[in-house]
Amino acid sequence: MEKLTIKSWALDDRPREKLVAKGKTSLSDAELIAILIGSGNREESAVGLSKRILQSVEGNINELAKLSVEKLTNFKGIGEAKAIAIITALELGKRRQLETALEKPKITSSKDVFNLIQPLIGDVEHEEFWVLFLNNSNKVLAKKQISKGGLTATVVDVRLLFKRALELTSVAMVVCHNHPSGKLQPSNADKQLTKKIKEAGVTLDIKLLDHLIITEKAYFSFADEGVL
Repeated sequence: MEKLTIKSWALDDRPREKLVAKGKTSLSDAELIAILIGSGNREESAVGLSKRILQSVEGNINELAKLSVEKLTNFKGIGEAKAIAIITALELGKRRQLETALEKPKITSSKDVFNLIQPLIGDVEHEEFWVLFLNNSNKVLAKKQISKGGLTATVVDVRLLFKRALELTSVAMVVCHNHPSGKLQPSNADKQLTKKIKEAGVTLDIKLLDHLIITEKAYFSFADEGVL
């Protein structure tokens, strides 16, 4: 039995033709992946195989992006070349998201901070602590990773944080860290660290505007919640 290639499908089931005729936004996630892999296996079409792959990650594209070549090739019909094509496409999408965020370097809200930092740490499996250093127009002078920790916690050197702020002649900052667990509520350690940074900033006349806890799809803002 031959492989079910895209050319053998009914016209309505051909994602390439659908993209040309109706535009890229008309395609489902499975159809986009089907174009990448080109063909399925003897039992299912590329769209069917793509749907099965997506079902394994509950339809979550971000979770799909975390799968290794080894895990993808466990699916019948996905060889190394197809696995690499999927990983490459998703990585390009992630980089595009990051570049789009970098085009808007002025911070006007917590959402701006989330859009800028989420592509960096939203889906990493360990905790990282980042700082945005701002000028008096709230434009980002620099963003810097201050620390990188394990699965549950990270250690922040407040002196290092302010050393960099002084070097940049920054007048304000926003600090961010991710919670790999997906929980948005700040811990007591998060609250104590925020207080420590804020108090040090008062002494140096460098204002702490916000502290964001970031997960894959959402965030908690100390400023928005009135706990800064």
